[in-house]
Amino acid sequence: MSSQPIPIRPPVETAPEPAEVEVSVIIPVRDEVETVEELATRVAAVLEGLGRTFEILFVDDGSRDGTPERVRRVRERDGRVKLVRLRRNFGKAAALSAGFDHSQGRIIVTMDGDLQDDPEEIPRFLATLEEADLDLVSGWKRRRQDPMSKTLPSRLFNWVTRQLAQVDLHDFNCGFKAYRREVLAEIAVYGELHRYIPVLASRRGFSVGEIQVAHHPRRHGVSKYGWDRLYKGLLDLITVLFITRYTRRPLHLFGSFGLLFLLGGFGINAYLAIIWFGGQNLKNRPLLLLGVLLMLLGIQVLTTGLIGEMITFKNFRRRDSYSIKEWLE
Repeated sequence: MSSQPIPIRPPVETAPEPAEVEVSVIIPVRDEVETVEELATRVAAVLEGLGRTFEILFVDDGSRDGTPERVRRVRERDGRVKLVRLRRNFGKAAALSAGFDHSQGRIIVTMDGDLQDDPEEIPRFLATLEEADLDLVSGWKRRRQDPMSKTLPSRLFNWVTRQLAQVDLHDFNCGFKAYRREVLAEIAVYGELHRYIPVLASRRGFSVGEIQVAHHPRRHGVSKYGWDRLYKGLLDLITVLFITRYTRRPLHLFGSFGLLFLLGGFGINAYLAIIWFGGQNLKNRPLLLLGVLLMLLGIQVLTTGLIGEMITFKNFRRRDSYSIKEWLE
């Protein structure tokens, strides 16, 4: 009986694993058809010069001028350029969130798509992030090339934010930033809170720094922001201060106001009771109504704080109360 030789199969060649992406550049755009091609070319040239593996992720936030088509044309020449297209205009925070979720880099760089941010600054961001052992580096447009109608409100807004948030940055509105991925893994960005990522990161214990960056005049298109950005920013600041200081202790906020109102009302009513016992008539005394109103308001605010404490206790997750930088097993 002759034995047939067993055929030897050639080894299966496995495709090499894709190289880890070191840097993701996320650029939210809306109606920037005249800038995206030049911006992608300049960003790619800068990162190639650093020898970094990278991707350039454009997030289209409801453009109507052909911006997505222009990005697709750039992608045909360079596969490192990617596109995430939102169904409509959801706002910059939503566009950034989409970019964060679809990016792969260990380091995330965000910048605007209007060519006012200079791609040549990216190496300084990366160097500062790594050499100073920071988790987030924010840009400071010290010499901002915008009309006075934008720069003056912005300076006022930044000063108020710096004083209230106690984070030593000069320019919270600057979209030019570099992050380590673990920062964005722990921070949820919604509404218009994207400008307060440094505040949220600082409250979580991440190290935050700042560098001055060049800022260029807008050459194409128009600004997408108006005066409503100022008051919306103030409301968002109040939101950030609340969720960073009082989310886990709402009674500390509501209780302070509640006790203030309650003590004020009690003091007024005590004074009125003394003069009433002294024989004075309290008829037609608006102060009596104010005292009763303050006491009722104080009780209501205190009750709100206690309800907040019960909700916090019921939904508390221990991991939300801390952030680990390093773990040695």
